[in-house]
Amino acid sequence: MAASLHCSQAAVVDSVRSSQGGVGRRSGSCVCFSSFTSSGVQHSVRNLIRGVVSTPKRRPGVVRMGYTESGPTLAIVGVTGAVGQEFLDVLSDRDFPYRDIKMLASKRSAGQKMMFEGKEYVIEDTTAESFKGVEIALFSAGGSISKKYGPLAAAQGTIVVDNSSAFRMDEGVPLVVPEVNADAMSHIKLSNKKGALIANPNCSTIICLMAATPLYRHTKVKRMVVSTYQAASGAGAAAMAELELQTKEVLQGKEPTCHIFSRQYAFNLFSHNSPVTGNGYNEEEMKLVKETRKIWNDNEVKVTATCIRVPVMRAHAESINLEFESPLDEEKAREILSTAEGVIIIDDRAGNNFPTPLEVSKKDAVAVGRIRQDVSQEGNHGLDIFVCGDQIRKGAALNAVQIAELLL
Repeated sequence: MAASLHCSQAAVVDSVRSSQGGVGRRSGSCVCFSSFTSSGVQHSVRNLIRGVVSTPKRRPGVVRMGYTESGPTLAIVGVTGAVGQEFLDVLSDRDFPYRDIKMLASKRSAGQKMMFEGKEYVIEDTTAESFKGVEIALFSAGGSISKKYGPLAAAQGTIVVDNSSAFRMDEGVPLVVPEVNADAMSHIKLSNKKGALIANPNCSTIICLMAATPLYRHTKVKRMVVSTYQAASGAGAAAMAELELQTKEVLQGKEPTCHIFSRQYAFNLFSHNSPVTGNGYNEEEMKLVKETRKIWNDNEVKVTATCIRVPVMRAHAESINLEFESPLDEEKAREILSTAEGVIIIDDRAGNNFPTPLEVSKKDAVAVGRIRQDVSQEGNHGLDIFVCGDQIRKGAALNAVQIAELLL
């Protein structure tokens, strides 16, 4: 019998728990320890988190910076999570200079060991004392942890780059996409010897604005309509494991195990799982609306969004419709996007080849395609584009590390 769309609650954590009590994850620049998946599912999740596309090999002749006595002391908060692990990969890939790194997580992970760039580290419990001597802290442990420890760290002189939504809309806290509005944090530097909070935008907002901003700079956007197709990676490693487990179960004619999501995810799609607010929009959609206005410093721009969770492991896709104050034809738009930092164009109409999540997985650039005039608007005042970006990479870890680079 085919599995039903609504499934009984069952703990995916228990159903895929490792009988060996925890096995290493990652064999590249870092190794983390996890205890919630069986060896088979964990092997798959490890590969999924690392992405379908292999990490590019280091350029020949480039001398690594990494450890240096002149670099800042870093802390990674939430180091055992998918984004926390990606922080380490990005730091390594970009040769970010550091003097020391503290690996911070929950009390449950404290005491476990991990390797990073050939050195063994002991994971520590995150406490108020964890940030003494730390100059830059990258947070990705959830909003409650950020609210608890972010201000405490900043008060001790640490510059906090936070990946949660805790401070994004707070007045005085820069919300930054380096390619878009680096000037918003120009007053914050390591050399000032002062703590601060800097917010990383939501993944969907980052991916959207990487493509929309170069066009906005050419001619002001009056209205933007965004439809997102968001991968399991946006809900974390456990969601990726659940999607894989459900896929196997459905193909075997079994009832799918549901824990992270309240319904069948495999071979299905549904409205984003964030809470629905009083105006009928869910929180993910309202993040796109509010964050866009703050980042663009434009409260007049009209933004609406519909966010959908799709059964893709890694990397989000977005359909973006733009209405401009002045005409902008598709050829000029293509020219603008072709020189935009952090953007690549995949727009082959003859071959019907356009951006896909697989093509951008584990990649830094956001891919843009389906660049075409909006036929519902007259006078070349509208464009439609389709965008794909790696939610864990540019949508989270890479953006945060780029912010940290601006502090140096």
